Amino acid sequence: MAKKARQRISYVLELPNSSPGGHRLGVNGLAIDRDNAILYSGGRDGVICAWDLNRPGAAVHGGGHSAVVDDTVRANGDTKSITRFRAQTQAHTHWINDITLAQQHTALVSASSDLLVKVWRPLASDANEPATIGQHADYVRCVATPSQSANWVASGGLDRKLYLWDLSGAGKTLEIDVQGEEVSQKGSVYALGATHDILANGGPESIVRLWDPKSGQRITKFVGHTDMIRAILISESGDMVLSASADQTVKVWSVTAGRCMHTLTMHDHSVWALFSDDPRLEVFYSSDLSGLVVKTDVRGTMGDLDNGLSVAVAKENEGVSKLVAWDGSIWTATARASINRWKDVDTSSSVQLPDAYKQHRASLVTVRSRESAAQPVPSPPAAASEPAKPTIPARSILRISNTASFPLVIGRDNDEPFPGLSRKGSEPATEPVALLVEPVHQLPEETIEGQFGLVKHRLLNDRRRVLTLDTAGDVLLWDLIQCRPVKSFGKRHLEDVEPEVNTREAVAPWCSIDISSGNLTVVLEPYNCFDAEMYADELALDEPVEFREDQRINLGKWILRYLFANLIDEEIRRDEAFRQKLNEGTAKRVASGRAAPPLAITIPPQPGSGPSDLSSATPRPGGAHPLMTPGLAIGMGTPGSPTPPAPEALTSPLSPPDKRLSQVSRPSQEREDYFSDAIQSPDGAQGAKPAQTPAAEVPPTDEKAAKAPGENGKEKDKDAKEKDKDKDKEKDKDKENAKSPGTTFGKKLRMGMSFGTKKLGRSMSAAAAEKPAVLDEKAEESESSSSHEKEFDDSFLGVIQKMRSEYEKQQAEAPGRPVETKLAPSLANDTPVLKLPAGTKVIIQEETSGGSAEIYRGTVASVGADADVIEERAPQWLGEVLLLNTLPPKDPVKISFVLYPWRDTLPPIVSADGNNRLNANRMLRVKKILAYVAERIDPVPEGKEPDPEALRPEEYLELYCNDQVSSSPSVPSMLLSGGVFTS
Repeated sequence: MAKKARQRISYVLELPNSSPGGHRLGVNGLAIDRDNAILYSGGRDGVICAWDLNRPGAAVHGGGHSAVVDDTVRANGDTKSITRFRAQTQAHTHWINDITLAQQHTALVSASSDLLVKVWRPLASDANEPATIGQHADYVRCVATPSQSANWVASGGLDRKLYLWDLSGAGKTLEIDVQGEEVSQKGSVYALGATHDILANGGPESIVRLWDPKSGQRITKFVGHTDMIRAILISESGDMVLSASADQTVKVWSVTAGRCMHTLTMHDHSVWALFSDDPRLEVFYSSDLSGLVVKTDVRGTMGDLDNGLSVAVAKENEGVSKLVAWDGSIWTATARASINRWKDVDTSSSVQLPDAYKQHRASLVTVRSRESAAQPVPSPPAAASEPAKPTIPARSILRISNTASFPLVIGRDNDEPFPGLSRKGSEPATEPVALLVEPVHQLPEETIEGQFGLVKHRLLNDRRRVLTLDTAGDVLLWDLIQCRPVKSFGKRHLEDVEPEVNTREAVAPWCSIDISSGNLTVVLEPYNCFDAEMYADELALDEPVEFREDQRINLGKWILRYLFANLIDEEIRRDEAFRQKLNEGTAKRVASGRAAPPLAITIPPQPGSGPSDLSSATPRPGGAHPLMTPGLAIGMGTPGSPTPPAPEALTSPLSPPDKRLSQVSRPSQEREDYFSDAIQSPDGAQGAKPAQTPAAEVPPTDEKAAKAPGENGKEKDKDAKEKDKDKDKEKDKDKENAKSPGTTFGKKLRMGMSFGTKKLGRSMSAAAAEKPAVLDEKAEESESSSSHEKEFDDSFLGVIQKMRSEYEKQQAEAPGRPVETKLAPSLANDTPVLKLPAGTKVIIQEETSGGSAEIYRGTVASVGADADVIEERAPQWLGEVLLLNTLPPKDPVKISFVLYPWRDTLPPIVSADGNNRLNANRMLRVKKILAYVAERIDPVPEGKEPDPEALRPEEYLELYCNDQVSSSPSVPSMLLSGGVFTS
């Protein structure tokens, strides 16, 4: 069975004071529903917003433009808002790059960098979340619909593909490969236009390609642009195509002639967007990188576009990525979260133009009348009795192309708007200078304000807290485990706040942070999300929980346990129902002879857990007892033995694990503070691979121990037998010396054990005895695979299928015995109870060649109700972690370092063989190293009790790394990741 692509889990923390209405980052998409007067916007925050447009003016439509009697300004001159928030939805988890309306404005289709194409139906009575209708292999850059009557949309992306998607749910209907001819990567689609008969796309290749949407065959291509194509429009009849490019031009292409008819150069910067609601594209709007918004009107030019009118309407402070116009207004989208509404400019024949321009247009009348008697003559100047009409300033009129005769250039005499027109033919032209553009409107009529999104972050050294900076300049401190902000620092520089809250410790990377959508998203990858731990005694919990000494909590497992807490509860209920059905016959059979064992038990509440503690009601393996992690540090819930243990085993934190320990937890190096020499014998403690993670004994202090690195196999066996023979005596000594870390420290090191203040609940021989169990299990697995047993899905559901298969096998082998549960979620003493915000989003993504595609999205509150979807789509490793408390296998990682006396102020601590390189678990407290040093330089004599009032090593010793102090009496629990230290 083919394995699925790598999947990852993400969760999105809710921003404080979050309320609907407005984007948090820049806006990339705009669309107008003219039937219902609704403006739609799609942002880089993945949100689609709907805005009601309450138009107080009377609109007059016609000829592809709108003229409106503006009454949106109050008597005092203040702008009246006509926009009101209607609705919004979190459609995507990444940038929305484009949106379009389809099916009579009832379906809003969005394209996103999360690789998905989605449709949202905001006008439906039961408006649901956006549904996925298609997926690309890379970012989806644009979508287009041929008309409001069509039942399909087209999308294009960076995967160099065009797709047609059926809006009725039939999925993909056509796929077109548009990769570049010379360089395939340049075939990425950045611009797309569609009619019922033509698809047109453009991108980095600077070529406009036309395709047949019915067959997918290429019709033709237009070559002429010299830079990336950013926008495309197609006339309703399909005979004309407009393309905007980063080469600062807008080209007009004739489909029938197959060539460029006009090159318009009204822009001086890269042209980013085009918009037109004119079926013949005779009136269109364009915007560029500088923020300039231009309206171009070529009606009545008889195909000579040089005689058209191009007006600078407005200018934003940054590039305009999208614009739409309707009913006398123009809306512009930029990299800011707000949307501006500008008053449109009337360019009809009745508009009042500058005298110089009127003279120019009047000179064209004679020529036009000769060509066509039906050509309308521009309206004469307004009579004195008529009300004055708005006049377009001369400096707002742009030269539509390089071949246009108006306007020419402005001379040095700035009093004359167009001196080139007034000079006599015999006079030489003055030295030309660039025309200074002055937009008609300096300020927008209305601004639809956005909210504040995150734009910068810094993950602190503890890898549990994150500092963020938002667009308002506010700095927040977040806790990634609690899933909420914990402190606000107001408007400050993030770099100034970081030294105040950061700590000097090193924790293994276990997550990555993504703020591309303006929210704080934490990403968990299966290869490293279980690498980081923290000491349980450093937790600040609402209710106390009893932990073992030096117990460590796995951060990845901890957060996953409570992100999916409701899912675990649902799976427990389903498991009980399944076993109940299997046990119905068994219960009847045993009723006559003896009472059947209970199918599930109620576990006594863990310390610090209330009635709502999810782990308290979790059934354990065998349905017998809650299992405590046996004296180990990570604290994974180990499945119990098939037979009920002795009563004392239920309460002892040092109960030995059963033979299945290796299946549910990492090797012991990951769970204890190991500290030893870099050189060891092949059968050293912990059972690690010698070539990868040597875990030798520490430098011996006696002559016999000094020979350890060079002893032969017989000597090792003899030494091991002696240890087994005296293990009972050693246990008694350890109990007596548990209160004295200084006394037992060196002894534990010489045994290759942890140098903590407690001894493990098993000897080295016991640890070694577990190694064959691992081999037996692997052998059993290979035998089962070779016997062609039933295959299970490579998913979360596969974990459940395997458990249920084992239930059925148990019933077949022992018909008279009720089936017992195999579910073993972690308990509260392993993963302390977290009360996460119910609205925290939980996302499952699948890795593709172009990024990560979302395959599930819900919330902490909804994961239980979505159990069926999660079972089908979630990865297998997640099911094993949540239901079986089994972490993915991974080789343990240890660090190697050297200790030197600081400036020879202390005696050396090298071993008898001169080796002073030590190995330890990569998560190691500084006070452990100091205790080791103290034991070496000032050992407690054998048989003498340590002074209970003596100073602890961390109170009088310091550890330096790179000439910087890494410990002090006030900070005894620092963590280090390795290096060369001085003490």
